[in-house]
Amino acid sequence: MASNLNPRYAYTVVYVRDVAKSVAFYAKAFGYQVRHLDHSNRWGELESGETTIALTPAHQHETDDLSGEVRMPQSSNERNPIEVCFEYSDVDSAYKNAVENGAVPVSEPEEKEWGQKVRYVRDIDGIVVRMGSYVNSSKAHH
Repeated sequence: MASNLNPRYAYTVVYVRDVAKSVAFYAKAFGYQVRHLDHSNRWGELESGETTIALTPAHQHETDDLSGEVRMPQSSNERNPIEVCFEYSDVDSAYKNAVENGAVPVSEPEEKEWGQKVRYVRDIDGIVVRMGSYVNSSKAHH
């Protein structure tokens, strides 16, 4: 029965303290074009291909009243249960740009066994962002 549902992964929603500030940060630090920033500053979208990256406030009716409160990390040794991953042709330049624009370095570059160079940073809300090189899909594990 489930095989004819034909789902499409539409959005990843990232809960942040200040949508306008985070949209500007993701545009500058990670190189995304801004698709939309709602005039109320309660919803922002980045141009990211098939799946939209959306940013929305951590505290709002949908979370605090309907589906449960969003918990932000309380210290640098805690993290959100989500990781946003971006791939670049030149991950070192992308990483340098991210850090110059406010991303916080987390780890030194690592060469993964599936052939990807990976670096981790945190965004301005403490969310971990994995920055990786493009992967040859024949070696990739998913």
